[in-house]
Amino acid sequence: MGLLGLLFGWPLAPIKGVIRLGELIQEQVERQMSDPAAVRRELEEIERDAAEGLISEEEQEERMREVLARMIGPPAGTAPAGPGPAEGASDDGGSGEGGPDEGRR
Repeated sequence: MGLLGLLFGWPLAPIKGVIRLGELIQEQVERQMSDPAAVRRELEEIERDAAEGLISEEEQEERMREVLARMIGPPAGTAPAGPGPAEGASDDGGSGEGGPDEGRR
């Protein structure tokens, strides 16, 4: 990075730091959510709540489905939850050419 990059880049440093912090937090949350021990504890808690009558059988099934779905990921062909790429952004490197699914729409 040259002198001009340093001169004009330093005001953006706090923003870049906040963005990186957000990325680190997201990575940590994803690791914790997919940790087998944490998932097991959550499933045991759901079973305990159902055994104590705190939740209905339907709610137990729904919560267990949510935990297991989180472990295996979203079904194929569905968009991931949360914000996606910015409008007009492309994951194909900007070539403008469609991917293998381009003709299937």
